[in-house]
Amino acid sequence: MKVTPVMDARTRRWRAALFLFMLATGVSMASWVARTPAVRDALEVSTGAMGLVLFGLSIGSMAGVLASGGLVRRHGGRLVIAVGAALLVAGLLVIAGGAALEVSGGVFGGLALFGAGMGLAEVAFNIEGAAVERTVGRPVLPVLHGCFSLGTVVGALLGMGLTAVRFPVGWHLALVALAVAAAGMWTVRAVPAGTGRESAVTGDAESAAGSGAGGGGRTGGVRGHLAVWRDRRLVLIGLIVLAMAFAEGSANDWLPLLMVDGHGTGATAGSLTFMLFAVAMTTGRFTGGPLLVRYGPAAVVRASAVVAAVGVALVVFSDSALLAGAAVVLWGLGASLGFPVTISAAGEGVRDASARVAAVSTAGYAAFLVGPPSLGFLADHVGLRNAMVVVLVLLGGAALITGALRRVPGAPVGEAPASQPDLV
Repeated sequence: MKVTPVMDARTRRWRAALFLFMLATGVSMASWVARTPAVRDALEVSTGAMGLVLFGLSIGSMAGVLASGGLVRRHGGRLVIAVGAALLVAGLLVIAGGAALEVSGGVFGGLALFGAGMGLAEVAFNIEGAAVERTVGRPVLPVLHGCFSLGTVVGALLGMGLTAVRFPVGWHLALVALAVAAAGMWTVRAVPAGTGRESAVTGDAESAAGSGAGGGGRTGGVRGHLAVWRDRRLVLIGLIVLAMAFAEGSANDWLPLLMVDGHGTGATAGSLTFMLFAVAMTTGRFTGGPLLVRYGPAAVVRASAVVAAVGVALVVFSDSALLAGAAVVLWGLGASLGFPVTISAAGEGVRDASARVAAVSTAGYAAFLVGPPSLGFLADHVGLRNAMVVVLVLLGGAALITGALRRVPGAPVGEAPASQPDLV
């Protein structure tokens, strides 16, 4: 049944809570990244050894991402966000303690906790954001991800300033942990219970309907989770989010080094170039809503992929460091909407929306976390600039299949989900 989009006080609080905590997670992530050199110096380890320490973040992040969808379907998004927030805070405090005590294992463990919390919360937040979109009938996920991007800008500036005044890294991360804890407690109270949770009744009904569409039984199970990928449209959406997440993650992981090694800039210029990319990402996500309403997700993501591809091409093939630095604005603007818009399309007006959103989110975060580091191995053979051609190819492929993002006929954004969460 179609309903008139609403934005009552409880829904506004729900949406604001998601925005606030995504902002806090962005600040926490950028705070860690900005203080990485200080942590390395405190631990007195080599670059190779620091790479092993950083591996804790990858392990934790992937574990959280892979577990989140199933946990949301079983317990609902609010509980998963609460656990994710607790792990984020614990991880930051352990990292702070490990850095202060100069214990590499402590920092590794803290990063694993931090990554697990981030992975759990991120997928749950995409499910919550898609539910808010279905309730209010307007794009929400772009701004939600924009809050994270804005948080990274704030966190990076804060980290640069505290580094300049030699503020102890342990105290810095501990204070950020307290801020995340406060944001998390308010968010958990404001988020409704039951979003994304699969009920036993739903599972029994699906089981009675048979297994023709994906094995039957509860969609919360492994078979049900895999069954959503039998939808050709969802597979295409997954490929789009993979390419767009890869483009974003590649810039996050390699852009400063790409400018330093590939274009001969100084380290400060490389960092400022990354800041320019982050600002472009933030701008694109906060201003993309009206474009989505007017032109639709398929046209917007197609244009975004082309714009990002032009930016990457200029960075790769231009011999001018100045032109390459300016081109990262196109890279950032183009990559900004791809991830949130495809997540929104995955859960739009269809049954099993939470399972579909979780599946596409997991694919996107896997590409974001695992894909870009693999470029390092290719760069050893062809150079970092040439390795970025992979990003260019993926963006070109994504632009060709954005027709999969066209809205499902008869299922507009404002359609009510099959079961509304309890706003309590």
